[in-house]
Amino acid sequence: MGQRRLLILAVIVCLFASSCGRELKLKHKDNHAGYNHTLVKILVEYASAVYMSDLTELFSWTCSRCDGLTKGFEVIELIVDVQNCLQGYVGVAKDLNAIIIAFRGTQEHSIQNWIEDLYWKQLDVNYPGMPDAMVHHGFFSAYHNTTIRPGILTAIQEAKEIYGDVDIMVTGHSMGGAMAAFCGLDLVVNHEAQNVQVVTFGQPRIGNAAFASYYSQLVPNTIRVTNEHDIVPHLPPYYYYFPQKTYHHFPREVWLYQIGWGSLVYRVERVCDNSGEDPTCSRSVTGNSVSDHLVYYGIELMGETWRSCGIVMDPLVADYRKTDTQGNFILSRNPNSSVLRLNTQTDV
Repeated sequence: MGQRRLLILAVIVCLFASSCGRELKLKHKDNHAGYNHTLVKILVEYASAVYMSDLTELFSWTCSRCDGLTKGFEVIELIVDVQNCLQGYVGVAKDLNAIIIAFRGTQEHSIQNWIEDLYWKQLDVNYPGMPDAMVHHGFFSAYHNTTIRPGILTAIQEAKEIYGDVDIMVTGHSMGGAMAAFCGLDLVVNHEAQNVQVVTFGQPRIGNAAFASYYSQLVPNTIRVTNEHDIVPHLPPYYYYFPQKTYHHFPREVWLYQIGWGSLVYRVERVCDNSGEDPTCSRSVTGNSVSDHLVYYGIELMGETWRSCGIVMDPLVADYRKTDTQGNFILSRNPNSSVLRLNTQTDV
């Protein structure tokens, strides 16, 4: 009789554990846009260019990464938050008939130290207007509570006054990807923007499952690209047995990986399911690579040097510069004006 009771108890415990550990399915319609390889290859170049520290070359779009698929792009505003080591730009890509917004990834410390910090980030901020949605204050504040957001919004308004209601494409890598996601959501929720598309590369998790569900409904045209064993998309950690209390990615992931051996290697671009945490995509491998985080589609996504927030700027751009009392500044020009022709050879 005692053994029978123990057996019944064991079955109940197993059923309870199975129920509690079941992965949470996001509640949203499957209305996500398809993956456009050509467009994403263009946007990764914009995400790479924003890492450039020579602001003269970046503002005039003459930098070494300002060519190729992004040739002809015109920067409207380049925002530099010196206090928080943040950088982003807004401009117009006439070939895409779109406003492009790009955010730089972490640059203040070494990438290794920043990754280590991701393990311990807590869900500690309730996202405004979204019951039960929680995010980390560091990710949230980097966009919402710095000079970045007002600079971005001003530039968008200026561009729309000239080009009309064109598409808005927001991109970024790593921490810049987190900021891009918050920016896309902000534009839709608080500014009623239409036709907003977000594409991020190597983005960390930024909120819980409730937040991911809201996000996927409000910004369905989102692609989150992950690469091989890139460690950052695995952070902060996702805990299978605590689905309601853990960080949770929003969809839709596209996982880049290779198959084959020796000289027979093929590149795969796998479009994942709409859960945000597809176990057959990047979650199917161990996220332990920093090098996979720094190169996507063969494009480098990093600054020239780590441990540096230094910038290079020609004195000629002073006429385009607006500085606040904390030393943060914006380089801004009228979209109607001609493309700048600055002396990019001048010393610092």
